[in-house]
Amino acid sequence: MRWRGERQSTNIEDRRGIGGGKIAVGGGLGTIVILILALLFGADPRQLLEQAPSEPSSGVQSSRPANLEEDNLKQFVSVVLAKSEDVWHDVFRQNGREYREPTLVLFTERVQSACGIAGSAVGPFYCPGDEKVYIDLSFYEELRRRFNAPGDFAQAYVIAHEVGHHVQNLLGIMDRVDAARGRMSEAEANRLSVRLELQADFFAGMFTRYVQNQGILEAGDIEEALRAASAIGDDQIQRRTTGYVVPDSFTHGTSEQRLRWFKRGYDTGDMRQGDTFSAPSL
Repeated sequence: MRWRGERQSTNIEDRRGIGGGKIAVGGGLGTIVILILALLFGADPRQLLEQAPSEPSSGVQSSRPANLEEDNLKQFVSVVLAKSEDVWHDVFRQNGREYREPTLVLFTERVQSACGIAGSAVGPFYCPGDEKVYIDLSFYEELRRRFNAPGDFAQAYVIAHEVGHHVQNLLGIMDRVDAARGRMSEAEANRLSVRLELQADFFAGMFTRYVQNQGILEAGDIEEALRAASAIGDDQIQRRTTGYVVPDSFTHGTSEQRLRWFKRGYDTGDMRQGDTFSAPSL
Protein backbone atom coordinates (compact mmCIF):
# COMPACT_ATOMS: atom_id res chain seq x y z
CA MET A 1 0.00 0.00 0.00
CA ARG A 2 1.44 3.33 -1.05
CA TRP A 3 0.59 5.25 2.09
CA ARG A 4 3.51 7.61 2.66
CA GLY A 5 2.63 11.21 1.97
CA GLU A 6 -1.09 10.53 2.39
CA ARG A 7 -3.23 12.42 4.90
CA GLN A 8 -3.00 11.19 8.48
CA SER A 9 -6.01 11.26 10.77
CA THR A 10 -5.92 13.58 13.75
CA ASN A 11 -8.24 11.23 15.66
CA ILE A 12 -5.33 9.38 17.25
CA GLU A 13 -4.90 9.08 21.00
CA ASP A 14 -1.44 7.80 21.87
CA ARG A 15 -1.33 6.13 25.28
CA ARG A 16 1.67 3.94 24.60
CA GLY A 17 3.85 3.49 27.65
CA ILE A 18 1.14 4.44 30.12
CA GLY A 19 -0.14 1.76 32.48
CA GLY A 20 -3.88 1.18 32.82
CA GLY A 21 -4.32 -0.15 36.36
CA LYS A 22 -5.70 -3.59 37.09
CA ILE A 23 -6.84 -5.65 34.16
CA ALA A 24 -10.57 -6.28 34.48
CA VAL A 25 -10.98 -9.40 32.37
CA GLY A 26 -13.13 -11.66 34.53
CA GLY A 27 -15.70 -14.41 34.58
CA GLY A 28 -13.44 -17.30 35.61
CA LEU A 29 -12.18 -17.87 32.07
CA GLY A 30 -9.63 -20.66 31.73
CA THR A 31 -6.23 -20.08 30.19
CA ILE A 32 -7.06 -21.76 26.89
CA VAL A 33 -10.30 -19.80 26.50
CA ILE A 34 -8.47 -16.54 27.14
CA LEU A 35 -5.93 -17.55 24.51
CA ILE A 36 -8.68 -18.16 21.96
CA LEU A 37 -10.27 -14.81 22.76
CA ALA A 38 -6.89 -13.16 22.47
CA LEU A 39 -6.46 -14.54 18.99
CA LEU A 40 -9.91 -13.46 17.86
CA PHE A 41 -9.48 -9.76 17.21
CA GLY A 42 -12.55 -7.64 16.89
CA ALA A 43 -14.51 -9.20 19.76
CA ASP A 44 -17.19 -7.09 21.37
CA PRO A 45 -15.32 -5.96 24.51
CA ARG A 46 -18.52 -6.01 26.53
CA GLN A 47 -18.31 -9.79 26.28
CA LEU A 48 -14.72 -9.79 27.53
CA LEU A 49 -14.46 -6.99 30.06
CA GLU A 50 -16.09 -6.44 33.41
CA GLN A 51 -18.56 -3.60 33.49
CA ALA A 52 -17.83 -2.62 37.09
CA PRO A 53 -15.74 0.53 37.69
CA SER A 54 -12.05 -0.20 37.87
CA GLU A 55 -9.07 1.53 39.36
CA PRO A 56 -7.87 4.66 37.56
CA SER A 57 -4.71 4.61 35.54
CA SER A 58 -1.59 4.63 37.68
CA GLY A 59 0.32 6.60 35.06
CA VAL A 60 3.37 4.34 35.41
CA GLN A 61 5.50 3.51 32.42
CA SER A 62 4.90 0.21 30.68
CA SER A 63 7.73 -2.33 30.54
CA ARG A 64 7.60 -2.11 26.72
CA PRO A 65 8.27 1.47 25.62
CA ALA A 66 7.42 2.74 22.16
CA ASN A 67 10.13 2.24 19.54
CA LEU A 68 10.99 3.45 16.04
CA GLU A 69 9.17 0.57 14.33
CA GLU A 70 6.00 1.29 16.29
CA ASP A 71 6.27 5.00 15.54
CA ASN A 72 6.30 4.05 11.86
CA LEU A 73 3.26 1.86 12.44
CA LYS A 74 1.55 4.78 14.16
CA GLN A 75 1.91 6.85 10.99
CA PHE A 76 0.59 3.95 8.93
CA VAL A 77 -2.54 3.34 11.03
CA SER A 78 -3.15 7.10 11.05
CA VAL A 79 -3.29 7.01 7.25
CA VAL A 80 -5.56 3.95 7.28
CA LEU A 81 -7.89 5.66 9.74
CA ALA A 82 -7.94 8.78 7.55
CA LYS A 83 -8.87 6.64 4.54
CA SER A 84 -11.68 5.05 6.54
CA GLU A 85 -12.94 8.53 7.45
CA ASP A 86 -13.05 9.45 3.77
CA VAL A 87 -14.92 6.33 2.68
CA TRP A 88 -17.52 6.35 5.45
CA HIS A 89 -18.19 10.07 5.16
CA ASP A 90 -18.95 9.43 1.48
CA VAL A 91 -21.07 6.33 2.10
CA PHE A 92 -23.08 7.92 4.89
CA ARG A 93 -23.63 11.08 2.85
CA GLN A 94 -24.89 9.01 -0.08
CA ASN A 95 -27.40 7.40 2.27
CA GLY A 96 -28.60 10.67 3.80
CA ARG A 97 -26.71 10.21 7.05
CA GLU A 98 -23.87 11.96 8.84
CA TYR A 99 -20.77 10.01 9.79
CA ARG A 100 -19.19 10.59 13.19
CA GLU A 101 -15.49 9.74 13.23
CA PRO A 102 -14.12 7.33 15.84
CA THR A 103 -10.86 7.78 17.74
CA LEU A 104 -8.04 5.26 17.48
CA VAL A 105 -6.26 4.64 20.79
CA LEU A 106 -2.73 3.21 20.76
CA PHE A 107 -1.60 1.49 23.94
CA THR A 108 0.95 -0.91 25.33
CA GLU A 109 0.01 -3.95 27.39
CA ARG A 110 -3.24 -2.64 28.92
CA VAL A 111 -5.67 0.19 28.56
CA GLN A 112 -8.75 1.61 30.19
CA SER A 113 -11.80 2.18 28.02
CA ALA A 114 -15.46 2.95 28.64
CA CYS A 115 -15.99 -0.81 28.35
CA GLY A 116 -13.50 -1.64 31.12
CA ILE A 117 -9.78 -2.31 31.34
CA ALA A 118 -8.35 -4.58 28.69
CA GLY A 119 -4.99 -6.27 28.35
CA SER A 120 -3.22 -6.74 25.04
CA ALA A 121 -4.40 -10.37 25.06
CA VAL A 122 -7.88 -9.16 24.10
CA GLY A 123 -6.48 -8.02 20.77
CA PRO A 124 -7.70 -4.96 18.85
CA PHE A 125 -11.25 -4.03 19.83
CA TYR A 126 -13.94 -1.40 19.43
CA CYS A 127 -15.73 0.07 22.45
CA PRO A 128 -19.16 1.49 21.60
CA GLY A 129 -19.31 3.25 24.97
CA ASP A 130 -16.68 5.80 23.96
CA GLU A 131 -16.67 5.18 20.17
CA LYS A 132 -12.97 4.32 20.15
CA VAL A 133 -10.89 1.63 18.50
CA TYR A 134 -8.09 0.25 20.69
CA ILE A 135 -4.94 -1.50 19.49
CA ASP A 136 -1.60 -2.50 20.94
CA LEU A 137 0.63 -2.31 17.88
CA SER A 138 2.49 -5.42 19.00
CA PHE A 139 -0.56 -7.32 17.72
CA TYR A 140 0.77 -6.88 14.21
CA GLU A 141 3.78 -9.02 15.08
CA GLU A 142 1.35 -11.71 16.28
CA LEU A 143 -0.56 -11.37 13.02
CA ARG A 144 2.63 -11.95 11.07
CA ARG A 145 4.20 -14.64 13.22
CA ARG A 146 1.31 -16.62 14.74
CA PHE A 147 -1.22 -16.23 11.96
CA ASN A 148 1.23 -16.16 9.04
CA ALA A 149 -0.52 -13.05 7.73
CA PRO A 150 2.19 -10.46 7.03
CA GLY A 151 1.94 -7.27 5.03
CA ASP A 152 0.77 -3.72 5.52
CA PHE A 153 -2.65 -4.32 4.01
CA ALA A 154 -3.27 -7.22 6.36
CA GLN A 155 -2.65 -4.62 9.06
CA ALA A 156 -5.02 -2.19 7.34
CA TYR A 157 -7.71 -4.89 7.32
CA VAL A 158 -7.54 -5.07 11.11
CA ILE A 159 -8.32 -1.35 11.43
CA ALA A 160 -10.99 -1.52 8.72
CA HIS A 161 -12.75 -4.37 10.54
CA GLU A 162 -12.82 -2.47 13.83
CA VAL A 163 -14.08 0.68 12.12
CA GLY A 164 -16.75 -1.57 10.66
CA HIS A 165 -17.98 -2.12 14.21
CA HIS A 166 -18.12 1.64 14.66
CA VAL A 167 -20.30 1.86 11.57
CA GLN A 168 -22.59 -0.77 13.08
CA ASN A 169 -22.75 1.25 16.28
CA LEU A 170 -23.72 4.44 14.44
CA LEU A 171 -26.43 2.55 12.56
CA GLY A 172 -27.89 1.17 15.79
CA ILE A 173 -27.06 -2.41 14.85
CA MET A 174 -24.92 -3.12 17.91
CA ASP A 175 -27.67 -1.98 20.29
CA ARG A 176 -30.22 -4.23 18.58
CA VAL A 177 -27.85 -7.18 18.71
CA ASP A 178 -27.15 -6.61 22.41
CA ALA A 179 -30.86 -6.47 23.19
CA ALA A 180 -31.48 -9.69 21.26
CA ARG A 181 -28.59 -11.52 22.93
CA GLY A 182 -30.22 -11.08 26.32
CA ARG A 183 -33.19 -13.17 25.21
CA MET A 184 -31.15 -16.02 23.72
CA SER A 185 -29.27 -19.09 24.77
CA GLU A 186 -25.49 -18.95 24.66
CA ALA A 187 -25.36 -20.89 21.38
CA GLU A 188 -27.97 -18.62 19.78
CA ALA A 189 -26.15 -15.51 21.03
CA ASN A 190 -22.91 -16.82 19.53
CA ARG A 191 -24.59 -17.29 16.17
CA LEU A 192 -25.82 -13.70 16.31
CA SER A 193 -22.28 -12.54 17.15
CA VAL A 194 -21.02 -14.35 14.05
CA ARG A 195 -23.42 -12.34 11.89
CA LEU A 196 -22.22 -9.12 13.56
CA GLU A 197 -18.57 -9.95 12.88
CA LEU A 198 -19.18 -11.02 9.30
CA GLN A 199 -20.90 -7.73 8.60
CA ALA A 200 -17.80 -5.93 9.93
CA ASP A 201 -15.78 -8.01 7.46
CA PHE A 202 -18.17 -6.91 4.71
CA PHE A 203 -17.55 -3.27 5.66
CA ALA A 204 -13.79 -3.94 5.58
CA GLY A 205 -14.26 -5.20 2.04
CA MET A 206 -16.08 -1.98 1.11
CA PHE A 207 -13.14 -0.01 2.51
CA THR A 208 -10.73 -2.06 0.39
CA ARG A 209 -12.72 -1.33 -2.77
CA TYR A 210 -12.53 2.39 -1.99
CA VAL A 211 -8.76 2.52 -1.50
CA GLN A 212 -8.20 0.40 -4.59
CA ASN A 213 -10.20 2.93 -6.60
CA GLN A 214 -7.84 5.58 -5.26
CA GLY A 215 -4.95 3.74 -6.90
CA ILE A 216 -2.83 3.39 -3.77
CA LEU A 217 -2.90 -0.39 -3.50
CA GLU A 218 0.06 -2.41 -4.70
CA ALA A 219 0.29 -5.90 -6.15
CA GLY A 220 -0.51 -8.45 -3.46
CA ASP A 221 -2.29 -6.06 -1.09
CA ILE A 222 -5.75 -7.58 -1.51
CA GLU A 223 -4.27 -11.05 -1.11
CA GLU A 224 -2.74 -9.92 2.19
CA ALA A 225 -6.16 -8.87 3.47
CA LEU A 226 -7.73 -12.12 2.29
CA ARG A 227 -5.00 -14.14 3.98
CA ALA A 228 -5.59 -12.29 7.25
CA ALA A 229 -9.36 -12.80 7.05
CA SER A 230 -8.88 -16.50 6.41
CA ALA A 231 -6.27 -16.97 9.15
CA ILE A 232 -8.54 -15.68 11.90
CA GLY A 233 -11.58 -17.83 11.22
CA ASP A 234 -12.92 -19.51 14.34
CA ASP A 235 -12.37 -22.96 12.86
CA GLN A 236 -8.72 -22.28 12.04
CA ILE A 237 -7.98 -20.76 15.44
CA GLN A 238 -9.67 -23.55 17.38
CA ARG A 239 -7.78 -26.20 15.44
CA ARG A 240 -4.53 -24.37 16.12
CA THR A 241 -5.11 -23.84 19.84
CA THR A 242 -7.13 -26.89 20.93
CA GLY A 243 -6.85 -29.39 18.10
CA TYR A 244 -10.59 -29.60 17.52
CA VAL A 245 -13.53 -27.41 16.46
CA VAL A 246 -16.70 -26.55 18.40
CA PRO A 247 -19.07 -24.78 15.98
CA ASP A 248 -21.55 -23.71 18.69
CA SER A 249 -18.77 -21.67 20.29
CA PHE A 250 -17.99 -19.71 17.11
CA THR A 251 -18.33 -15.95 17.58
CA HIS A 252 -16.66 -14.60 14.42
CA GLY A 253 -17.33 -17.14 11.68
CA THR A 254 -15.29 -19.69 9.78
CA SER A 255 -12.44 -18.76 7.48
CA GLU A 256 -14.66 -19.45 4.47
CA GLN A 257 -17.43 -17.20 5.81
CA ARG A 258 -15.08 -14.36 6.64
CA LEU A 259 -13.55 -14.52 3.18
CA ARG A 260 -16.97 -14.66 1.54
CA TRP A 261 -18.34 -11.57 3.27
CA PHE A 262 -15.13 -9.58 2.84
CA LYS A 263 -15.20 -10.36 -0.89
CA ARG A 264 -18.87 -9.44 -1.09
CA GLY A 265 -18.15 -6.02 0.39
CA TYR A 266 -15.24 -5.58 -1.98
CA ASP A 267 -17.17 -6.73 -5.06
CA THR A 268 -20.35 -4.72 -4.46
CA GLY A 269 -19.30 -1.65 -2.45
CA ASP A 270 -22.99 -1.45 -1.51
CA MET A 271 -24.08 -1.37 2.13
CA ARG A 272 -27.44 -2.86 1.17
CA GLN A 273 -25.67 -6.08 0.19
CA GLY A 274 -24.16 -6.48 3.66
CA ASP A 275 -27.22 -7.50 5.68
CA THR A 276 -25.77 -10.62 7.26
CA PHE A 277 -28.67 -10.76 9.72
CA SER A 278 -31.25 -11.48 7.00
CA ALA A 279 -29.04 -13.77 4.95
CA PRO A 280 -30.51 -17.32 4.89
CA SER A 281 -26.99 -18.74 4.81
CA LEU A 282 -23.60 -17.29 5.66
